[in-house]
Amino acid sequence: MKLFRLLVLVFPALAFGADFSKDVAPIFERACQSCHHAGTSTPMSLVTYNDARPWAKSIKERVALRDMPPWHLDKTVGIRHYKNDRSLTDAEIATIVKWVDAGAPEGNKADLPAPLTFTADNVWYIGKPDLLARTDKDFKMYAKGPDWWIDQYGDIALTEDRWIKAMEVKPSNPKVVHHAVLYAIEPDAPAGTPETGIQLTEFAVGKYGDIFNENTGRLLKKGTRLRYDMHYFAIGSEQSNYMTVAFQFYPKGVVPKYQVRSIPIRNFPNDELEIPPNSVVRTDGYYRLTRNARIDAFQPHMHMRGKGMTLEAIKLDNTTEILSSVDHFDFNWHINYIYADDVSPLLPAGTVLHMIGVHDNTAANKRNPDPSAWVGFGERSVDDMVQVWINVVYLDDAEFKQALEARKPKLVTRSGI
Repeated sequence: MKLFRLLVLVFPALAFGADFSKDVAPIFERACQSCHHAGTSTPMSLVTYNDARPWAKSIKERVALRDMPPWHLDKTVGIRHYKNDRSLTDAEIATIVKWVDAGAPEGNKADLPAPLTFTADNVWYIGKPDLLARTDKDFKMYAKGPDWWIDQYGDIALTEDRWIKAMEVKPSNPKVVHHAVLYAIEPDAPAGTPETGIQLTEFAVGKYGDIFNENTGRLLKKGTRLRYDMHYFAIGSEQSNYMTVAFQFYPKGVVPKYQVRSIPIRNFPNDELEIPPNSVVRTDGYYRLTRNARIDAFQPHMHMRGKGMTLEAIKLDNTTEILSSVDHFDFNWHINYIYADDVSPLLPAGTVLHMIGVHDNTAANKRNPDPSAWVGFGERSVDDMVQVWINVVYLDDAEFKQALEARKPKLVTRSGI
């Protein structure tokens, strides 16, 4: 009886049952409907009871496995608080499971929360953009044949330099786009800057975009031309695609204090990535911070055989600390995990960031196209990669000390517990 009372306190739906109107609809509004509504590429809408009811058993399975909403972090280790956390709590999962097990009742419609409204602005995870820019021309991908890599270009309608607060890239036809990396070709780039530009951001399926911390951004210069490093694949019929990038800016004249950089950590050299048939393989990569740094975001990148990735800090006293760990990576969702302000890692110069990637090339990996194949580094989905993108802000000694001091009164641990 005591155990039952405890469960009731934690999961009230266990005692009173759950229905759609009162219990499930609020969860769907918070965590699901931004993707699952009419007019999106998702296979179903979850806005109304009639939308959701036919999918009840599938919904139960996906949320119980924590496949949906897409959030693949191991919640038992590392940092626990993120700005863009869309995951369900244990209580929310229990509510949905109870609802389905009870026959997925609708309940009293009067208990429904006020419905959300979805407009063209809602298609962007970052929110309403201040500026949209797209490729100059559409690209036609042939119906059959090998993957294709090509550069596409586009101009930006800026009359003055602006500081970026958030940005997000989308293809018009994601069915044929493997990924796109955007480079800014600046009109007055310093000597030594590659003619191909400096990396700005990237699109990979399922990415929520880049949202920068307060008082942190990237400079976008007037006259910049964008280069889209594109990777296409054929799907059996001729398809067209164009790319659009959405920007949110700081107000005109506002210059954020910190400039953020996107840095990849990977194994070197890349061609040493080897994943033999029917095997689980670990790969390591390292990056030494030459300056004091604040880590703002963590984004793993692997392909179909990717299983998990951990980022840890090797400290100056030779101890280690896990920062973040993805334990059920999904190639269909390249999530940029954005740390909450009060727990984003603050690391002194000399700290070594250690990436640990795990690939599963066995039949146990349901996304594995062929467990009998030897796999190495490559651009195609059937090849593989292992790297993690991190958003880094460098701090001088005074700024670093000030950031550490600001954290002390809050007594917040890395995990936020």
